[in-house]
Amino acid sequence: MNIADVSRATGLPSKTIRYYEDIGLINPRRQANGYRIFRETDQHKLAFLARARSLGFGIEACRDLLALYTDQDRASADVKAIAQTHLAEIDSKITALQAMRDTLGELVDACAGDNRPDCPILKDLAQK
Repeated sequence: MNIADVSRATGLPSKTIRYYEDIGLINPRRQANGYRIFRETDQHKLAFLARARSLGFGIEACRDLLALYTDQDRASADVKAIAQTHLAEIDSKITALQAMRDTLGELVDACAGDNRPDCPILKDLAQK
C-alpha cells in the first residue's frame, strides 16, 4: 500500500507519516523508484501511534510504547509505568489549568465591562 492508502486507513496526514519515518518510528520498504511501500505491520504501528498521540503521549513515550508493543517478552509493568507517568503529567496540567481558570474567572467577575477605562484584568496583567 502507498502513503495515500495508509494515510486514509490510519487517519494520519502523509506529512505526519513521513515525519514518523524520518525519526525512525516506522521503516516502510522502498521500491526501486524510491516510493514507499507500507506493509500491514506499518499500518498497525501507525494506527498505534495515532491512538497514543491522541492520548497525549509525547514522541519519546510513543517510541518506548511502540518498542514494548513489538516486544513479545515485555513486562506489562513497563507499559504501566509509562502510562502512570503520563497520567501524572496530565493531572498536573489539569491542576495548572484549573488555577488559571479560577484566576481569570475572578478577574472577569471583577471587571465591570462598561465604558469606563478602569479594568482589573489589564491592571492584573500589568503587575510584575
